[in-house]
Amino acid sequence: MPKVTLQSIAARLGVSRMTVSNAFSRPDQLSAQLRERILAEAAQLGYTGPDPAARSLARGTSGAIGVLWTEPLRLALSDAVTAGFLGALADELSGDGLALTLLPPTVPAHDIAMDGAIAYSSPLDSPSMRWLRRRRVPVVGVDMAWPDGPSVTIHDREGARDAAAHLLGLGHRRIAVLTQAGGGDAGPGERVAGWLEGLGGIKPVVSLVHVYADNRAVIVDLLRRVRPTAVLCLTDLVAAQVLAVAAELELSVPGELSVIGFDDHPIAAGLGLTTVAQDVDAKGRAAAQLMRDLLAREAGSEAEPPAGVRLGVELVLRGSTGPAPSTTGAVRGRY
Repeated sequence: MPKVTLQSIAARLGVSRMTVSNAFSRPDQLSAQLRERILAEAAQLGYTGPDPAARSLARGTSGAIGVLWTEPLRLALSDAVTAGFLGALADELSGDGLALTLLPPTVPAHDIAMDGAIAYSSPLDSPSMRWLRRRRVPVVGVDMAWPDGPSVTIHDREGARDAAAHLLGLGHRRIAVLTQAGGGDAGPGERVAGWLEGLGGIKPVVSLVHVYADNRAVIVDLLRRVRPTAVLCLTDLVAAQVLAVAAELELSVPGELSVIGFDDHPIAAGLGLTTVAQDVDAKGRAAAQLMRDLLAREAGSEAEPPAGVRLGVELVLRGSTGPAPSTTGAVRGRY
């Protein structure tokens, strides 16, 4: 049986080869009835569509946008905040016929075909980022400083400052901060700066955690050694661990310990956690729009280079914060 091609389908239906091609790659160019007729004929002949590799070679594009991560995907995607951003990004770009290619830290960026990349809180000196810069791939930074193009960030510093000022207004003076090592990125670094601004002259005790790790030992040591009346946490996931340890140590929240997170993770409301809320859907949509703008310029658009986007945040008050205790007793319980 002769090989089925776009041309042979077109000949059977009495339409042009381009019309058949559009049925697969540009359905918006055809009426729904004509597209259904073409696809039905192709299915009857056993034709599944143009070869993706050949189509990419002809167009000079891959139809894929890489998403660069600094964490193993099983950890990053277990976080509802990260997953929410990724879902919004994928939904927005799918309307442009673009798919996402997830790039964990172990996959060299120079080996993957992509038309552009979303760098998610990625160190500029990482091997993947260096390769992207050498390839001159259009890149949108997210939650990071990106000197070579636009980025999407949130008002980390302002949100953290509001959280710290809230504790100060409640009378807290013995305050601890849980952040991650290497906090020079837009997120962690800006949050630390905001906490310090909000606390004025109060110097917090800083302990280092890993966002996706079990930080129980660090938190137990902090609460026993420092005995803070309040803890500011890099994320809601870290704050949830603080609440769990406080319960083990029989510390009442907020009577003896106030806790503030960051992100407004889906678990935050159920825990009654005071937090700084960000809109991860808006972040995903903004990143997608910036990528569209960059790809349009690559295709010859004379539009001005897109400017970065900075999204607002909001301090959400719940039951995990309250007035500072007049005295702080010894940590109770078996710890």
